[in-house]
Amino acid sequence: MILNYRKVLDTLPQIGELSWIGLRPAKMEKLQAVSSAEVNIKNGLTGDRYKSSGKRMVTLIQEEHLDAVASLLGKTGSIDPLDTRRNLVVKGINLLALKGKQFKIGNEVILEYTGPCHPCTRMEETLGPGGLNAMRGHGGICTRVIQGGTISVGDNIIMNDKL
Repeated sequence: MILNYRKVLDTLPQIGELSWIGLRPAKMEKLQAVSSAEVNIKNGLTGDRYKSSGKRMVTLIQEEHLDAVASLLGKTGSIDPLDTRRNLVVKGINLLALKGKQFKIGNEVILEYTGPCHPCTRMEETLGPGGLNAMRGHGGICTRVIQGGTISVGDNIIMNDKL
């Protein structure tokens, strides 16, 4: 059986899970972990200092990549999600498979992939020497809010073909 490449790319049977939520209260301050958050269509997560109506309203990183970054830094276990400066940590779904797509978190929130979330030089500060290079290719994605609502740790994440 020969499969259509585009059709396969547009199909993602895995269901992910939201495993962590972080808010940046002010510039240069440490993130605060929360169990739930309001997502609004105007500027992303309520309580997050990063206000944007554009392509970087909410940032996500894969939990599986926290282990990879730790390994690249010569550390055992995972790195702390607080140190990545991303808003959401998800597991069980490949975020790059969401490229150009909309996806749902929980019962209400719909986000749209807008591009990769490249690491910044703050990674040297939060992760230590080599932090930026360890995060390259593991920085996660940026999204735009299509539909707001409440998200909570444990919520499912599904691609738009299941909305």
